[in-house]
Amino acid sequence: MTHPFLDLAPLSADRFASIEDRVARLLATEQDVVITQGEALLPLEGAIRGTAGPGTTALNVVTGPYGQTFGNWLRDCGATVYDLSVPYHTAVTADQVEEAFAEHPEIDFVSLVHAEAATGNTNPVAEIGEVVRERGALFYLDAVASVGAEPVLPDAWGVDLCVIGAQKAMGGPAGVSAVSVSERAWARMAANPRAPRRSYLSLLDWKERWIDGGRKALLHAPAQLEMLALEACLERIEEVGLDEVMARHRRAAAATRAGAAALGGGLEPYVHEASEAAPVATTLRAPSGIAASDLVTRALGTAPALPLAAGGGALAKEMIRVNHYGADATREAVEASLTALAAALTDHGTDVDVEAARRAVAEAWRR
Repeated sequence: MTHPFLDLAPLSADRFASIEDRVARLLATEQDVVITQGEALLPLEGAIRGTAGPGTTALNVVTGPYGQTFGNWLRDCGATVYDLSVPYHTAVTADQVEEAFAEHPEIDFVSLVHAEAATGNTNPVAEIGEVVRERGALFYLDAVASVGAEPVLPDAWGVDLCVIGAQKAMGGPAGVSAVSVSERAWARMAANPRAPRRSYLSLLDWKERWIDGGRKALLHAPAQLEMLALEACLERIEEVGLDEVMARHRRAAAATRAGAAALGGGLEPYVHEASEAAPVATTLRAPSGIAASDLVTRALGTAPALPLAAGGGALAKEMIRVNHYGADATREAVEASLTALAAALTDHGTDVDVEAARRAVAEAWRR
């Protein structure tokens, strides 16, 4: 049996390095970029375990489930962790981060999720970065959902560890991810006796055996399909233009919020302020007395491919996610999602106005 996906030639070190360079250009960074051979949880965990230990005092910002995960990893490393939690319908502010530093001036590590696709909020990284930089703390950022949907600028924002994945707004593969690493972060890892070494979680292995060696010999055989898919994804973004890709996501988010408001039936944006809503996905609050998971199940019953999901865990009762990212950051996907939700609401005996929703989507898309 022959197939274009089978029996691929090994990916050369030069080709691998060229893809890393494209990621660096996407992030407008001069920092080292390491492409890791796994989903983004690999570098997210590796970066924390590489830089945190018993002497670390961390401020962990929680605006969704990933913030909770990072706090658990930090505690597992032996760090002292102060959680700064805000309601999922809002975003954290730079003032709140400043207050946390004032209360705990020993903080030397800050972990933050840029955009929480799971809850639909996005955080003001540039402003927070100014506060973190003034305090001299190491700044760790999960930009997996935000990259491609809104600006991600590690150098300009003072981010020391910036992790991205291609499977959301970039419209690429889930099987590879990347992290940009500052010189300060490398130094912290080198001084950390608990940093993973000779391990799949080790970023230091990549620095010592790949970067410091002039990127001539890969640590192990890379996943060719995923790497080629990432390369194609980056080429597509370069051809279209990153600004246009981000604009498409902004339009999708604005159109979803406007369409849901016009639809009626009790649907409303879960994130209260549009300025705090993530362009990568819009979360909606289900009407009182109707489970969000039931609405999503009914909506997907006739159109299973729609980018709809209920919130995770306890949020399944109240939150609907419209995942308008990548190929679904289109007016058609937004309209189809709202139309399907309208049909599900009608099944519950709720009055909706589909035509008003379509008009609102069209108007928002033109802006």
